[in-house]
Amino acid sequence: MLDFRVRYLQLAFNDDAATALRTVAALPRDERIIVEAGTPFIKREGMKGIQALRIAHAGHLVADLKTTDGGAEEVEMVAAAGATAATVMGSCPTETLARFIAACSEWEMDSLIDMLGVADPLHVMRELRIPPTGVVLHLGRDEESTRGKQIQYRHVTRIRSKYDVAISAAGGVDLGGARTAIFNGANIVVANVVPPDKPWQGIPSDQDVPAIAREFLDTIQ
Repeated sequence: MLDFRVRYLQLAFNDDAATALRTVAALPRDERIIVEAGTPFIKREGMKGIQALRIAHAGHLVADLKTTDGGAEEVEMVAAAGATAATVMGSCPTETLARFIAACSEWEMDSLIDMLGVADPLHVMRELRIPPTGVVLHLGRDEESTRGKQIQYRHVTRIRSKYDVAISAAGGVDLGGARTAIFNGANIVVANVVPPDKPWQGIPSDQDVPAIAREFLDTIQ
């Protein structure tokens, strides 16, 4: 299970399985590295893609489901495929959040609420009888290029004042962004591994991703 006192680097793979597996096989063996099967990856590769990542990576493995309904069923699918954590959207009904969190607990997985597009994450948390393992403060890929938009770190203190949860910072995070995330109290830095032909921010997949991962780990320790 994730420890909110540990600082993790989460590498998000959104391309095909072959590309992800080549990179994952070369990553440093460090318990602070989390591998993420991103939403496009899951849609493209399905449960077999998650199973392949599970074989390649012995540590934490997040299935970025972004569940909006049917929380328990989706958790069961990725748990059987080998995921150790999954995400659900903070904007979905409270009933879905509650079922998702309960299912994650049953399968001994970490439950992560993605607050993409949520104005008040603390309000979402207060509606729950049982809190999740973690909260993702997320600036979406489509928002990265919008001037003035940034990850809302002001919510970190508000959430942590009420709940002992892990907090992820996701969305266009580079080395400088990783330092900012840790300074503001996040303990999971999510960096996208981005194909060179894509405009998103992150770690270019055609560069030395393992070496850059080591730089990230040194930065956030």
